[in-house]
Amino acid sequence: MTLQADSAPVPPPPPDSAATNGISPTAEEAPQPPSPPPPHPTPPPELRVPIWWPEDGNLSMDWVDNLMRCFDWSSRNVPPSELPSVLPVGVFDSLILVASKMLHKEPNCVTVDPFRPSSDDDNTPSAASSVVVVGDVHGQLHDLLFLLQDAGFPSRDRIFVFNGDYVDRGAWGLETFLLLLAWKVFMPHNIYLLRGNHESKYCTSVYGFEKEVMVKYGDKGKHVYRKCLGCFEGLPLASIIAGCVYTAHGGLFRSVTVTPSKRFKGKKNRKINVNHESKILSLGSLEELSKARRSVLDPPWEGPNLIPGDVLWSDPSKNPGLAPNKERGIGLMWGPDCTEEFLKKYQLKLIIRSHEGPDAREKRDGLEGMDEGYTIDHVVDSGKLVTVFSAPDYPQFQATQERYNNKGAYVVLQPPNFENPIFHGFSAVTPRPKVNPYYDYKEVIDSDEELDLASMVTS
Repeated sequence: MTLQADSAPVPPPPPDSAATNGISPTAEEAPQPPSPPPPHPTPPPELRVPIWWPEDGNLSMDWVDNLMRCFDWSSRNVPPSELPSVLPVGVFDSLILVASKMLHKEPNCVTVDPFRPSSDDDNTPSAASSVVVVGDVHGQLHDLLFLLQDAGFPSRDRIFVFNGDYVDRGAWGLETFLLLLAWKVFMPHNIYLLRGNHESKYCTSVYGFEKEVMVKYGDKGKHVYRKCLGCFEGLPLASIIAGCVYTAHGGLFRSVTVTPSKRFKGKKNRKINVNHESKILSLGSLEELSKARRSVLDPPWEGPNLIPGDVLWSDPSKNPGLAPNKERGIGLMWGPDCTEEFLKKYQLKLIIRSHEGPDAREKRDGLEGMDEGYTIDHVVDSGKLVTVFSAPDYPQFQATQERYNNKGAYVVLQPPNFENPIFHGFSAVTPRPKVNPYYDYKEVIDSDEELDLASMVTS
């Protein structure tokens, strides 16, 4: 008996049917092939799909706006595996190449100057720009799109600083990261993208981004993922805004003392002695930060290059002093006295960091929860330390019966002083498009517990 694909066996005709009389069955009686799957919705006429790369390589506001609209539309209408029909690999390659070159040229700690000339050819100062500081967004594309609309897009009088963690956990990490890269290429001096701890090979292999890319780009997935990892390595670690505000994903960092050996006096054969194993920890300097090697897939937790790991993984504490971050297995814990020392030494007024969502904060004794998307952690003589988290209703996929339902927030710093943070809270965009997670969110280790350091080495 011949079987049709994806159908049940065709029963023989009854004895009195036309087939027993040598008469062929009519079209209505003949078995019908399975119906083809319904076609995907046609993009609205105002969208240009697939996305193209400008011939001259110069992005415009229209191009970036089209990218945002296309990503929003495709997330609701196109299966993830068909994202290349919206953003071809060639366009991805062009965007990631230009953005990576731009990011790798920036210093470890970027200077954000809101007082700039009114034009590139004019030294006359213009009205100072406001600065928007954004925390973790974790692949929650629709909440990011709302944030950009709510705060106002990057512009001549509005600068954005993102504190990292663009990917993982949420289902649209790739679109989120590429959208921000497009803004960076379009307005390089109006948007600054810092690195988060999730912009690493280890985290993306555990919390979903690697699998997300593989699902969306199929046989080109490894290529796309490698390019993203290379771009992550170029992301700066920190920023100084208007000379008075320090921002970073995790926060402060230790001093890594480098001393030449007495045996080797030449620079070429200088022996390096590092005090990273010393029990006595001291705060690092901005000069040390500027010299750290950030181009690593996974910031090390041991050895001479500890500053990147500290900047990306450290957390504040209510206890004074500087201590290893035993909960995470990497980075530091620092107290209000360290915040005061750092602010006073560099004549700063404010530290803005991110890194801790509602799941992390519910385990932290003495620190406020992240229900409103921000907390004020230290208030000292010289200023404040605040945490801002910009992913509402986080994480997107929750194993707990009750969701956190936290708000997200962003910070606005206004001239002339820029030292008084104005917090803007917002709720998650609902309903989110239905999508499957890209990681086992029920079984995966919590990123706030001690890391699997052996797996980090393997990755």
